[in-house]
Parts: sequence; C-alpha cells; structure tokens
Amino acid sequence: MDQRTRGLVRARAGNACKYCRLPQLATPLIAFHVEHIVPKQHGGSDDPAGLALACDRCNGYKGPNLTSVDPDTGALVPLFHPRKDSWGDHFMSQDGYVFGMTPVGRATVRLLNMNATRRVELRQSTGSASGREPGGALG
Repeated sequence: MDQRTRGLVRARAGNACKYCRLPQLATPLIAFHVEHIVPKQHGGSDDPAGLALACDRCNGYKGPNLTSVDPDTGALVPLFHPRKDSWGDHFMSQDGYVFGMTPVGRATVRLLNMNATRRVELRQSTGSASGREPGGALG
C-alpha cells in the first residue's frame, strides 16, 4: 500500500480509530494501522474504500475476523464495518466506555476488547468516545 493511500485513510478518519474512536494523540509512540476491513485473505484489497484507520489494539483483536458472537443473543453476526456502517447506529459511549447498542455493536465491542481498563482511561483523558454520532457511514 502506498503512502498516498495511507495518508488519505488517516485524514479521512480524522486521525482517530474508526472502531473505538481513540485519537492517535492518545498513543503518540504507537502508530495507528491502516487496516483492511475485509482482510486480503478474504478477498480484501488496498482500495481506499475497504480500508480504515484502527488503533493497534482494535486491529490486533480484530485480526482476520469478519464476524463474532453477540454476547446477548449468542447469534453469529458481522462485525462493525466502518466504511458502510454508522458508528452512532451501533454504539454509544459514556465516560470513556463504549457500549454496543445492536448485535453488531455488542459483538464488536466484545471481540475488540474496547473497554479494557487502559483503553477506557485513554478515552477519558482525551475526551473521546462521548455520546453518539449521527447516522450515515463515516470516514
């Protein structure tokens, strides 16, 4: 993937993780990843439409997964797709914690371990992940 594409994805995301909303500023020594929403091994490509900015933790926990189990229903559901889904349709946040409001949101929060203690502390210290975003796919 070329630098121009990486720069586009980073700018489009506002330099924040498209999954947990942690800003890059919170971990300046750990660069966020331009990740393949659909991993290459599952047919993903370097087309910017299939790429998202992810913090190292979200990217690491997501790995090549496309689905996970909704902890409330036990159903297998797709993970949040930051280029097709709206964050505010699936998540809300309060005091640094991210809450899944739908099966997709709950499964994504659980799989990506979004509410690990240090991640909550970082969101609290930066004021990120507060409230809900309006509908519509974002960056």
